[in-house]
Parts: sequence; C-alpha cells; structure tokens
Amino acid sequence: MGRVTTRTPVTRITDTRHTTRPDTVVVEEPLEIRVNGTPLAVTMRTPGSDVELAQGFLLTEGIIGDRSDIAAIRYCNSVDENGVNTYNVLDVDLAPGIFLPDTGIERNFYTTSSCGVCGKASLDAIRQRTRHSPVTDAVRVSAATITELPDRLRSAQRVFDTTGGLHAAGLFTRTGDLLAIKEDVGRHNAVDKLIGWATEQSSVPLRGTLLLVSGRASFELVQKAVMAGIPVLAAVSAPSSLAIDLAHDAGLTLIGFLRGTTMNIYTHPDRIT
Repeated sequence: MGRVTTRTPVTRITDTRHTTRPDTVVVEEPLEIRVNGTPLAVTMRTPGSDVELAQGFLLTEGIIGDRSDIAAIRYCNSVDENGVNTYNVLDVDLAPGIFLPDTGIERNFYTTSSCGVCGKASLDAIRQRTRHSPVTDAVRVSAATITELPDRLRSAQRVFDTTGGLHAAGLFTRTGDLLAIKEDVGRHNAVDKLIGWATEQSSVPLRGTLLLVSGRASFELVQKAVMAGIPVLAAVSAPSSLAIDLAHDAGLTLIGFLRGTTMNIYTHPDRIT
C-alpha cells in the first residue's frame, strides 16, 4: 500500500531565525477506478481505504446499491519505473446482472481532490436518483448532541495531528456515538471512504445517522449523503446554494457553521430538537 504521510525538508522562519528541519506532509496520489476493466474515473486521494473509497464512489454515483452488487475488487498490476506496484489502480467487477448506466455516468477525466464534481458535462448528470431516500427518516437529534460532535471528530483525526492537511468525515448515531471516521486530502474522498465502509458492513441505507464533515457543505457532499440514505449532514463551514436546494428537495437536514454552541439549520429543521 502507498504511504499516508511522507517527510520533506522545510525552511522555517520564526521572527529573524531561519532553521531547516524535516516536516511531515500528507501524501496525495492518483487512484484510477475501473469497472469491469474499463477506466471510469481518476481521483487524487490519500492512499488507504481504497476499496472503501471505490465502493463509496460507486454507490454515491448510483452504479451500485449495496455490497452484493460487487463481485470482486482488486488492485491492478500498475507499476512504477522500478517495476514496483503503485497500488494506484483498482478494478471492480460488478455482480451478474449489474451494469453501468447507458449514459451520464462515464467521467473518464481527472478529478481534483478539491472537487469531485468538476468537469461533469451537465447538472443533470450529477442529480442521481437515490435508492435510499432520507425523506421518510423520522430520526430526531438534539442540538446539544450536535454541538459536541466537532470536538469528537477532531479528537479522532490521527493523521491530521501530524500533517494538518486532511479533511475528515465522521458518521455518528443520533446520540452522538462515533461509528467511523475517515480522513483524506479530498473532502469528497473522505465521505466516499466512509460510505464505502458502511457498504462493506451492509449498513446502507444509513438511516438514523448523522454525517459531519470538517469543511464546507458542497452540492456533491449533499448528493453523497442522499445517495446513502443519511438524514442529517452537518458541516463546520458554509453550504452552497445548490447544496441547500438539493437538501431541501431530497428531504435531508442540512446544518452549516457548526461552531461551539451555534449552528445554522438550512433545511428540514424539524429533525433537530
């Protein structure tokens, strides 16, 4: 497997003092996801939980609905100039009877770590029809519980402590218990890894849960939550207008600016007590 972190020399300036020392930085490498041998997408990610990343990506793109739709996942023999496997190509074999959609899903382009949606041909291509709509989820979560979650997420970010360069996504129960956390240089990858973990556990749809992300709430993150049946998405930063529109239409409770004891509830506030 690839490295999650690496060491690099840096020059540090403190007032008038200059020192050179090693620094720990997060690794960013490409991962190509193939389906039945056909290249589907390339994303820049932090190595680790690659199988979960691929499963979460396929579920949130509407290609699969659960783990049973996948027959096998394996690393391809992608090698570097020294003949060493880079572990940067995954091939997913779909189960018999499961096929790629005829149109609207093939990306076949480079996806940056900051935006997994960038480059799609049209807005219609990313408004996937979920099999696990959260609209009927009657979960209720107390505001007091929600305000405690950022500290719980932050305390569980192991790699962030050494690099300061990773996004995090945490999945919580309605009472605030942490079910799983994933870190990645891309916020959309962190969420895919988390949903892929749940897919592997046969826990999708994720009814009665709350997803917390360490950055802003983009359209794509709302889409991923909706595709996995998550009823509540909270972010420590701002949502976009398109994220709010999708959350409203899909029946998802969207929270932004979750800081300290304050938060903004943008859609479906009835779930917050």
